[in-house]
Formats: sequence, C-alpha cells, structure tokens
Amino acid sequence: MIENATHYELTLKTSPYGPDQPIINEALAALLRQPSLQRYLERTEHRLLSFRMLDENEECVEKLSHPPETLNRFSADFYDYTNNRTISVAGHLNDLNGIEVSESSRQPLPTDEEFEDAVEVVRKYPELGAAIHQEDLRPFAPVPPFVNTELADGRIERVLAVGLLSEKREIPHRIVGVNMRSKQILRELTGLAFQNADTCGPPANTACNDTGNTGQLWVTTTQAGVTLWRFLVIRPAASSGTNGSGVELRYVDYRGKRVLFQAHVPILNVLYDEAGRPSNCGPTYRDWQHQETCFQANGTDIIPGFRLCPQPAQTILDTGTDGGNFRGVAIYIQGQEVVLVSQMSAGWYRYISEWRFHADGTIRPRFGFASIAFNCPCHLHFHHVYWRLDFDIVTSSPNVVQEYNNPPIFPPSPWHTKKYEIRRPRDATRNRHWLVKNSTTNAGYLIIPGASDGSMDSYGLGDLWVLRYHSSEIDDGQTFTTVPALSQEHIDNFAIDGELVENQDVVLWYAGHFTHSVAVGGAHIVGPELKPVNW
Repeated sequence: MIENATHYELTLKTSPYGPDQPIINEALAALLRQPSLQRYLERTEHRLLSFRMLDENEECVEKLSHPPETLNRFSADFYDYTNNRTISVAGHLNDLNGIEVSESSRQPLPTDEEFEDAVEVVRKYPELGAAIHQEDLRPFAPVPPFVNTELADGRIERVLAVGLLSEKREIPHRIVGVNMRSKQILRELTGLAFQNADTCGPPANTACNDTGNTGQLWVTTTQAGVTLWRFLVIRPAASSGTNGSGVELRYVDYRGKRVLFQAHVPILNVLYDEAGRPSNCGPTYRDWQHQETCFQANGTDIIPGFRLCPQPAQTILDTGTDGGNFRGVAIYIQGQEVVLVSQMSAGWYRYISEWRFHADGTIRPRFGFASIAFNCPCHLHFHHVYWRLDFDIVTSSPNVVQEYNNPPIFPPSPWHTKKYEIRRPRDATRNRHWLVKNSTTNAGYLIIPGASDGSMDSYGLGDLWVLRYHSSEIDDGQTFTTVPALSQEHIDNFAIDGELVENQDVVLWYAGHFTHSVAVGGAHIVGPELKPVNW
C-alpha cells in the first residue's frame, strides 16, 4: 500500500488487486506446457498477442456487489504464423488443466512488440532501410493496422501495415505491408500510397518503458479522516470489451454509498468528411481503447502501469508533443479533485482517457482527441465516443431515470420518468439533463451534458440511451473496421425489446461528438458532469 502526502486536505491510499506480473508470467509458462494448447502450437512460429484477467461478473447473470478476494479467470490470444490462425484460450489460473482452446481466422490487433518486428523487416529492405537510417522516413503505426489478404480456405495472411512519414517534401509518405510469416514487403497497396507531404500533428514518439498489460488498483480518497471515494481502477491495457475501454472503473462508492458499478468507454469511432477526403483516409474507423502509449508523468510507481504523481501528468494535449516517460494510468491530486489519466494510441490517433473525482461528489468523465504527424488528420473528421455508465445508486435497484426539460414536455413538471428503454437526443434549448436515483432513498446523480459534447447526426447516432442492465451488453461486439455500417455504434440493438427500466437496474450510455478540424481548433476534450443529489 502506498500513501502520498496530503494535498488540500485530500489523501490517497492505493492497494493492488489481482495477481501480479510474476504470478502471471509463471502461469503463462505453465499454460504453454498444457497438452491441449501444445496440440495447436507445437512446431509453429507463434506469439502471445493478448492476455487479460476477467472479472467474475463477466460470466454472471446477477451482479456481485463486491469483487472476489482476487482475480482468477483469464483469456489469452496466441497468433500462429505458420498456419495463419488465432488460438484463443480461456480458463482459470488455478486450474490450467481445464482450459478451453479454440481457433479462428480472427486477427487480433498488433502489439507494440509485433509492430516493431514488422519495422525491423522494413529496415532490412535496401531502399527503405537506408531512408529510415538517414531519417528521411520515420516509421509509425497507421490505420488500418492490417492489410488483409484472404486465402482460398478462409484464412487471412497476417500482413501488418507500417507507415513511413516523409521528412522531406520531395519524398511522399507511404504505407507498406509486412507479411509476418514470409517476412516479405508488399509495396503496391491499393489506396494506401500517399502522394503528398502534408502533415498535421507532432512526430510519433513511443520510446518509453513497457509496463505490461495487466494491473488493477483500489483507490481510496479521504479528507479530514472521512472516506470520500473508494473505487477499483483498471488500466486501458487490461480493460474490458471487444476493443478495450480506456481507464475503466468498478465499484465506485462516494461517502460509503454505491454510485457506479462500472464506468468505461467501450465504443469509439471516426468518420471522415466526404468533401475532399483522400482515398486513403477512412471513410470510417471503429477504433480501439486498450493500446497505451507514452506521456509525461513524474512520480512513484505503485505497481507496473500505475504511477502516483505529486504534480499533474501531461499528455499530448498539454505539451503539443508525442511521447514521455510513462505508459499506464497516472494518478494525482489537483485542488479538490483526484485525477486519473492515460494516453492511448490507435494508429495515428492519440486518445486521452481521464476521470476526475471532486471532494463534493462530482465526477467528470473526460475524453480527449489528438493525432501524430500524418496527412489524414489534416482533413476534417468527426470522433464519437460512447461512455457506458452502469449506475447502481445505493443498490442496483430500484433505480429510476428522470429527464428534465424546460419548457416541460409533460407540463406542469419539468421532470418526467423514463419507463421503458429509450434513446434520447440532447436539447440545450430545454436545458435537457437527466437524473438517476434510488426510488427508495431518493439519493441520485445528475447527468449534465458538457458544453463541447456536440450533437448526434446520421453517423454518430444518439446522445443518451437508457437501458436495462444485462451482463452481456458490455459493447456491441464490433472489432476494428472501416465499413461505415459496421463501424457505427449499435447500442440501439440493446433496446429493440423495449424493456421496462422504471425501478430496475439501469445502464446509461452517453455520447460525446467531436469535430476535429485543424482549421477550427478549439477544445479537444468532451465529457459530461455527474453531480450528487440528496446524498
């Protein structure tokens, strides 16, 4: 347990949760010796691409009000380059003999290590390697991360995309493909060859220590001996969902009463404006929120991936430069707020996941948008971020959701209760906001839209959804794609049956919409304000 100095009467205490990296490393070594997995991986070239500890609630219909003493369930993905297939493993650390193993053609996202191996292949190519050595070309991770080549039997050759940013205007930017099995380079890629030297954003810099991909931490905030906040933090690299979900929170309590069971960002997508859009950009992306990248955070490491800082950490939005000395979650006190922040990457995008907890009970979820140097970010595009807020006000039920409108929709009261599942737009002309409350105690939390949160449109569907809780509805299951109809959120699918939400266990999805234009500039951070009522 680490305790920092008191700042403005706020004190932080932290305690790790779950198995540490040495225990996981030992389990992985034992896992690879299991006959049921060896049958798939023996005499193959393979690599571990993902490993995640799973919360017990991910297989429970009913919620656990408190987590187990430690985490035991896990999932892992190995890629078999020899046979062009993904080998997935699920099981319990204390029973590796009972693991479940399956294979598919699914392409997990590349790790930093795998991408660097692809760059090394490019460095060995005479012409490109010489330009990289002379620093005329700078490698970076682009989007899409793959160049998919489907074989006749349904398998997909694993070809990673490697971007090469030109440092000279007479040399065009380009993207090449690297076949990770044959170690051959594909140079003529349709729609991926760049013929101009435009760039927007700072050069990429991912040179900081690897802190692994596991880690959870209990955080407790006290003031004058009174416990204000207690919650579990999960770093982006270990977060839940199909594509990760940024800095994830669970079991969030304020002054001893439950506020949120889970809070995270499982869905994130991008649309490029059709007018003047280069063929190599978009047209849309479903992005990922688990790949941590470097930012500046000076302080003391609690466990790998969590750093306690005496001063505010600085992301690309603060410094204007990419890179720093840390990847993971930085925690610090600023005034009367405890702040958690992480910087993530998805190709040339840089995303900031932040949570701010005020001593008065206010929670400020924040999400920021930036990019590294390349030509696509120069073109008008639109980011859409979707928070999933699983409110359990005092208890998981009976909770109700009310909406405020002035002028009222149902006079004379400006408030009305949402009875069934529904999607709602923001409406500043009515000062529209929402309240989730426990109908027995009347304790609740307001959800107040942020001034920069934008509005729904034909691609960025929805501003807020009121849904009934189901453990299977963590996200819509969509992996990375560039297809518009697929990359859009599909939260509406959860509300098709129009279930009763009054006096039930409710989940709110809240959307922020950001227009990213280098010409317009402006705030690059969106997010609502959650404020306690009758607490």
